[in-house]
Formats: sequence, C-alpha cells, structure tokens
Amino acid sequence: MNILVLNWQDIRNPMGGGAEVHLHEIFKRIVARGHTVTLFCSRFPTAPAEETIDGIRILRQGGRRLFNYWVYPNYRRRFRHEHYDVIVDDVNKIPFFTPLFVKEPLAGILHHLFGKSIFSETSLLPALYVLGAERLALRVYRNIPMAVVSESTRRELIGNGFDDGRLSLVSNCVDHSLYTPAAQPPQPHLIGYLGRLKKYKSVEDLLFAFAIVLKEVPDARLVIMGDGDARPSLERVASDLKITSHVNFLGFVSPSEKIRRLHLMSVVVNASAKEGWGLTVIEANACGVPVIASDVPGLRDSVVHEKTGLLYEYGDIEQLAEKILLLMRDGNLRARLSEEAVTWARQFDWEHSADAMLRFLESVMRRQAG
Repeated sequence: MNILVLNWQDIRNPMGGGAEVHLHEIFKRIVARGHTVTLFCSRFPTAPAEETIDGIRILRQGGRRLFNYWVYPNYRRRFRHEHYDVIVDDVNKIPFFTPLFVKEPLAGILHHLFGKSIFSETSLLPALYVLGAERLALRVYRNIPMAVVSESTRRELIGNGFDDGRLSLVSNCVDHSLYTPAAQPPQPHLIGYLGRLKKYKSVEDLLFAFAIVLKEVPDARLVIMGDGDARPSLERVASDLKITSHVNFLGFVSPSEKIRRLHLMSVVVNASAKEGWGLTVIEANACGVPVIASDVPGLRDSVVHEKTGLLYEYGDIEQLAEKILLLMRDGNLRARLSEEAVTWARQFDWEHSADAMLRFLESVMRRQAG
C-alpha cells in the first residue's frame, strides 16, 4: 500500500507525545513490511521541510498553531495526484475535517476526545473553539472507520453515535527490547512523572500531593520528565510550596535516559484529567514500576487497580498523597504490584499493533472498493 498519514506533529517534534509515538512505532513497522508511508505534519524550529525517519517520509509545512489550514490546500494541489491507496487522519486537537474533501479510502485514528476537559487546558475563547470543532467533528467523522487506542475511547465514540462495527482497537505498546525491569531495587522514596507538561495533565495536583508526602517522608524526591508550556507555572507552584529542593524538572530526556530514571523509581504518578490510554503507564510498568493514576477514561484502561497500580479520584489531592505514602511504606505491596505490572505490560507489543493497523487499513480499502 501507498499510505498518506496526516498528523499535527511527528516523532521529532519537541511538543509531541503519546499520539506521535503510537503513530511512529506502528507505521515504521508497516514500512518494514514493504509498504510506503508519507507523513504530512507541521514544522518546528530547526526541522527540515522533508526528511526520512525509520523509512517514513516526513513532509513538514506550516506552524503548530495553524497547521490545520495547510492540509486542504496541499491535498488539492499535491496529494490527490500522488495515488495514495489510503489516507489516515490522526484526529487530535483541531480536526482536519478530511471527510469533507478526501476522495481516497479514508481512515481515522483517535486517542481521546477532549470534551469539557479542554477548559482546564486553555482560556475560555480557545477552549470554546476547540470544543466547537470537536463537536462538529463528531458529526463529520461519524461514518469514517476509526482505530482507537482504548475501550474507553471506543465507548465514548459509540455514545456519540459511531457504529461499533467501524471501530478497531489498535493499542499503545512499548518496545520490550528497551523497556525492561531493573536489575537493582528502586529507590523507595523516589516518585516519578513522565509526559508532556500541559494543564490538563494536572501535574499541579501531583505537586500539591507531594508537598503533603514531604511532611511524612522528608527525604522523598520527585523527578518530572517531560516538557511543555505548563512548565513555568509548575515551577512557580513548586517554589510557592517551598518544595523546589525536592523536585527535579528534567525537561525532555532521551529514551535511554528515561529508562535509566524509571529503573530508580518506586512509583510513577499520572494525575491527568483525561487520556486516550496512557502510554507512559505501560512504559513504567514494563520497567517494573507501579503507577498511581486518576480514575478517568484511558487511565482506568491502562492501570489495573490494585494489580499494576492504584487509581484515585481525580482531583482528590489528599487521596493521591495517601496512595503515594502507602506504596512508599509498604514494600511488599509495591513488590507485588511491580511484578504484576511487568506481566501486564508484556502483552502490549508494537508488532501486534502494526498487525492490527494493517488489518484495519485493508478493511477500509475493501469497504470502499465494495
């Protein structure tokens, strides 16, 4: 197949996250099986307009904020003449509304809907813009086959009128040749966060909970891996709470550094208001680290409560602090969760998701041909 993928960002974009990892890990494997993949995405500083990464041809145009306005003109001028067998629209942020103009077989990938959680991410007018675009997209994309990353997202789409027969599960996974359990015991008082620093990720809640933890465990430390536009405000919160000396903001780290740091952690926390799945959960689990996460769509799929980690009520900072303290103090519980986390993570393999994506795309082509 000759495949065109549309996404806001690529794997090298500093603002990328789990959606970009999911796309890249799957489609580089599809390339390795003999297919051709072109990704059209936005540019970022220092990025070339065109390059090939792991066999994926990447074309970049436009800035991150207004990239959606570059998609239709490029399709009309260029892509519709390049004979793609299928076009894949990775639907996130502001949709491209490809069902209104794409003539080739069209498939979507959806991680999660923002819904009202967008109001925790940005100010009123931009939030209303995103929410309005998302609600319109639910109507425009309703008859487009969608690959989803979790059962929560599947149920959400069905609740919005999508046909379950057009939805396929293509899971987030990890590279098990890289993400492996640590050879040495973790540092018992080391807490971790990994992921983008965005308002809706609610990392601020983790900082408030960590301040409570410090009153009980004065030598506790928190390591935050990842970057994003919420970092300055989070650093101010840490300063206001007088916990700066116990919190280390690492910014963006390489995969090898991330794994090295994970091997030292006793627990990872994800306090997000909503996720499609929570790729970082499985990355931590594969390294033998249990995860405490908010009980919200996506995270309640990736965290098996009291088996691979613990769930808490979103926004309940006291409860989050209690669960962190529980895992810090109960070594036996932490060891049991760690062992089950590794077993759980092993079933999520990128090769299997590449298989699922290929089956999905082939079914999209057959449906349109029929």
